Amino acid sequence: MKKLLIAVAIGFASLTAHAADIGISATDTYAKIQKAEPNVLLIDVRDPVEIMFVGFSDAVHANVPFMLVDRTQWNAEKGVFRLYRNPDFVNQVKLELAKRGLSADAEIITMCRSGSERGEPSAAFLRESGFANARYVINGFQGDAIKEGSQAGFRLKNGWQNSGLPWSPKMNADKVYRIDHR
Repeated sequence: MKKLLIAVAIGFASLTAHAADIGISATDTYAKIQKAEPNVLLIDVRDPVEIMFVGFSDAVHANVPFMLVDRTQWNAEKGVFRLYRNPDFVNQVKLELAKRGLSADAEIITMCRSGSERGEPSAAFLRESGFANARYVINGFQGDAIKEGSQAGFRLKNGWQNSGLPWSPKMNADKVYRIDHR
């Protein structure tokens, strides 16, 4: 019984460690890109329309949206257009890996606006789909919103933009997801 309890405790500890390593900071991600680590793929998982209005980092290898906006369906309760999972997400990630001669064991780092709505779920989805080293940028591209004061609601804390990492208001046509090139 004692051996069983020890085995269960070790199992839980490894699950905790596995879950904790899924997140990576923006600065650590950028350091990997700067070092040109050979087995890393950084993917911006935002819808390209969002990128157009928020900004983009050319450090990203490719834009492969995890969720797409369906502008033909309105969600009146939430006051937004319907979002749906990109049905080709895994295949598009595989294509980006293949372009670079990388295998499924590469470290795939996903980045969305905040890290929580698409970044973490896309990394978890990739792990469930056989990409054991998928991770996400904690706090994403824009970071967290300030809670109080005159700038309350503005995303001015942490994240890629607020860490002083390179970004631009312009998109890179060679890296952004485009249906006119598919």
